[in-house]
Amino acid sequence: MESEQLFNRSGYYRNGYNSITSASSDEELLDGTGVVMDFHTSEDDNLLDGDTTSPGSNYVMSNGGGVLSSTTHLLDFLEEPIPGVGTYDDFHTIDWVREKCKDRERHRKINTKKKESAWEFTKSLYDAWSGWLVVTLTGLASGALAGLIDISADWLNDIKEGVCLNAMWFNHEQCCWGSNETTFAERDKCPQWKSWAGLILGQEEGPGSYIMNYFMYIYWALSFALLAVLLVKVFAPYACGSGIPEIKTILSGFIIRGYLGKWTLLIKTVTLVLAVASGLSLGKEGPLVHVACCCGNIFSYLFPKYSKNEAKKREVLSAASAAGVSVAFGAPIGGVLFSLEEVSYYFPLKTLWRSFFAALVAAFVLRSINPFGNSRLVLFYVEYHTPWYLFELIPFILLGVFGGLWGAFFIKANIAWCRRRKSTRFGKYPVLEVIFVAAITAVVAFPNPYTRQNTSELIKELFTDCGPLESSQLCQYRSQMNGSKAFGDASPNKPAGPGVYTAMWQLCLALVFKIIMTIFTFGLKVPAGLFIPSMAIGAIAGRIVGIAVEQLAYYHHDWLVFREWCEVGTDCITPGLYAMVGAAACLGGVTRMTVSLVVIVFELTGGLEYIVPLMAAVMTSKWVGDAFGREGIYESHIRLNGYPFLDAKSEFTHTTLAREVMRPQRSDPPLAVLTQDDLTVEELQVIINETSYNGFPVIVSKESQRLVGFALRRDITIAIENARRKQEGILLTSRVYFTQHAPTLPADSPRPLKLRSILDMSPFTVTDHTPMEIVVDIFRKLGLRQCLVTHNGIVLGIITKKNILAHLEELKEHMEPLVTSPAPCLLPFH
Repeated sequence: MESEQLFNRSGYYRNGYNSITSASSDEELLDGTGVVMDFHTSEDDNLLDGDTTSPGSNYVMSNGGGVLSSTTHLLDFLEEPIPGVGTYDDFHTIDWVREKCKDRERHRKINTKKKESAWEFTKSLYDAWSGWLVVTLTGLASGALAGLIDISADWLNDIKEGVCLNAMWFNHEQCCWGSNETTFAERDKCPQWKSWAGLILGQEEGPGSYIMNYFMYIYWALSFALLAVLLVKVFAPYACGSGIPEIKTILSGFIIRGYLGKWTLLIKTVTLVLAVASGLSLGKEGPLVHVACCCGNIFSYLFPKYSKNEAKKREVLSAASAAGVSVAFGAPIGGVLFSLEEVSYYFPLKTLWRSFFAALVAAFVLRSINPFGNSRLVLFYVEYHTPWYLFELIPFILLGVFGGLWGAFFIKANIAWCRRRKSTRFGKYPVLEVIFVAAITAVVAFPNPYTRQNTSELIKELFTDCGPLESSQLCQYRSQMNGSKAFGDASPNKPAGPGVYTAMWQLCLALVFKIIMTIFTFGLKVPAGLFIPSMAIGAIAGRIVGIAVEQLAYYHHDWLVFREWCEVGTDCITPGLYAMVGAAACLGGVTRMTVSLVVIVFELTGGLEYIVPLMAAVMTSKWVGDAFGREGIYESHIRLNGYPFLDAKSEFTHTTLAREVMRPQRSDPPLAVLTQDDLTVEELQVIINETSYNGFPVIVSKESQRLVGFALRRDITIAIENARRKQEGILLTSRVYFTQHAPTLPADSPRPLKLRSILDMSPFTVTDHTPMEIVVDIFRKLGLRQCLVTHNGIVLGIITKKNILAHLEELKEHMEPLVTSPAPCLLPFH
């Protein structure tokens, strides 16, 4: 589903669990060379930052700035921040603790300065309101782009069948709005709209016209699909897929440069329209979350508060996710709950308020655009007026069982196909794959009216209850008086007519078609959402069940289950309600959403009365799906792609200890450490050039092995480059020290380099007997990158996020856990 270019960068591999041992990792902090830790030493050197030196050290890590004269004069250039220190490389994980500390320090400085002058006070107000400004801009852009996508997709979808002669930019419905020659039964036919057969051959009916329309439908479908995949491949490989698995990973703290950039936004917006119009079994709702997050990321760079702090930026992305779902389903509250339940990793209370505001602004803009011409936020908004009865919980629960079974089957089948795509030559030709799937979809879809039409329009028709204004086949019931068709009367005292039976078998064929094609479509190298196809499958199944129950109530109204509440001549069964419940059940079975899904569907219908059926079906689908595997489709794709995602909702109940997971183990190379004051720049550069690890523990001395702090590789590299540019006298033989005061050096020694400012003096540590259950909770709740393992103050090893994920994967493969979710298979980075 994600572009292969995401995995072809240096240091970024996709080799499953076996790749965990490879050397190009962000969090792999071990080295085969360096200081060998002697865990049996009892010598205790001075732990203070004095002027002592420890001869015999092997390594020195430096980051930029202390300058000392050849005697004792110190020019500390590190009082000012070094440009680049504290930033992150691509495909690395942020340090949540450090980012939050940076934000608190920035906030303290603003509060201190705001009393100095009116200008500083104004700057403090701007800083305070910048959060609301950025979510307002995000909501405005998300709503505008969603309206543009909806209008464009509807127009291109109708282009496959014909063109409006009066105005080519009108879709089919808009073209016939002003016509006085339409009839009730054929309201979609008007002289202004010409099919391609009528335009090319001059006739609307006949075998030749059918073949011509069939050919043009396939031609336009393939053209749209080809253009979409080429744009994605050439200009923005990150624009493919739904984007939600990557959004979840990014919100958990992972860096993917360019995934939320302006080129990705532009290409995803254009290709999403083309992919939906091509008729592929996909939706635009999931990718709209990606589009909204792109807007949030771009606008966050206008405000230093967010552009310079990755943790704060993720608060904006959480609000953007809520705005994306708000415009996708017309459900602002459901969007907030979706962001909270499904995608966000860190969700403070102020983010909840701003997410709500962003969803509100986005929904307001979309409502102002009114892309569907029905004064609603979505195409398939419906309202029901018939209450549900207790007996109907049985078919509702059965629909929940179907949704859970479908979700489990789809996840396993789709993941198996995506894994096969990655491991075979077929995956090397994404353009041919898209064309092949689009061709099969178009050829099979055209003969069936329920697969030919846009999926959102199909859901609208299935959700809609039969009334006086409905001319659908699903509403063709026979009258009791003379057996004629009575459009719009779906009460139980009306038997189904030929149109209903025809629609039933067409819906059965459409159900099989949608199930098969959705499995092969999700994961193509085009923007592809899963919400609408899943809802369509559930809506088809639900409508079929609803009509079956309706006819059962008509022919057997004297049964005990119908006798008390379903009298002859009353409307007691609503097939459209069954379609809605089925749609929620299938979407819940695929994504394993619960609360947010119920609220989203509730906002679609506008009635509190149907929350209980929705809750029953959604919970049933989740329970049934969890019986076959507790991962939803997004978590499964995260694991398939090897993203370093530690699911906060899973449980860890094993009895392993920190010493069993830490590195190094007995069979591993020794732990690479740095001594605090007796390494040279040259020795440090050797380590930097010969290793690719993220950071190193700093100890007092080789003999003592007491922990002083932790230094990151990136900060060290930037500091050395900065020192060479700005300081004179820094040579390869210069001493590097992490202490407060410079060590005592001979008079002819070159100027030393002070790196104390980049040293983390309070790294998180646990003892070697700490249960892994506690360690995992610490990593989840604090967002750690690494944690040092000590014994009586002596460094024994280190545990990284990658080590934890590898441990979870190993336990999953070799043990039978009591209650634990499948953990992602990881790559050598995080």
